[in-house]
Amino acid sequence: MSRLLTFANSTIGLKVIMAVSGLIGIGFVLGHMSGNLLMFKGQGAMHDYAVLLRTSMPLLYAVRAVLLAAVLAHIWSAYTLTMRSRAARPVDYAERRPQVSTLAAKTMKWGGVLLLTFIVFHLLDLTLGATNPNFEHLDPFNNVIYSLKRPLIAVFYLAAMASLGMHLYHGAWASFRTLGLARPSARPLARTVAIAVAVIVAGGFVIIPLATLFGAFSPTR
Repeated sequence: MSRLLTFANSTIGLKVIMAVSGLIGIGFVLGHMSGNLLMFKGQGAMHDYAVLLRTSMPLLYAVRAVLLAAVLAHIWSAYTLTMRSRAARPVDYAERRPQVSTLAAKTMKWGGVLLLTFIVFHLLDLTLGATNPNFEHLDPFNNVIYSLKRPLIAVFYLAAMASLGMHLYHGAWASFRTLGLARPSARPLARTVAIAVAVIVAGGFVIIPLATLFGAFSPTR
């Protein structure tokens, strides 16, 4: 156990924790996106989906527990690595030379903060209904419509999903590299799988608020 804790607290161990927890997060967002796309099948499909989740509570709570642990582990490892990096160089470079990097890599920290803020709001809005005055239990179809018909909420959603796409683009690639699933490349910006993951997930989420704003969905109550 002591060896495991020592490894988990090492720089390599923290990067492995970030990679594994990140991949768990990718699996979740893919599943969540698939459920969201049932909006295009109508209220009945969304209601059946909500009922299925509620009738599978032991499994649902198990998934939530794993996801919560992954999110906390991801935040903890990211924060610890950032603090160690700062401690290793308390005085910044006198001159910075451009390196091969991406916008996604440069905005990971603030993008993560935006995503965490969005997750908290999203749970309050569409899981608990605390910020959605038209919320009704087991009616996700109308709950989503009433939520996203508020322009500021829709814009917030779109911004968060753009951030999610960039986070996935850099995070998926970094996770594959950390776990040895991707070989070093002479073209570090050519990250085909990471691009595919980012585009599919972010695109699948973004289409819902856009469709709502352009009137593709109409409330049934």
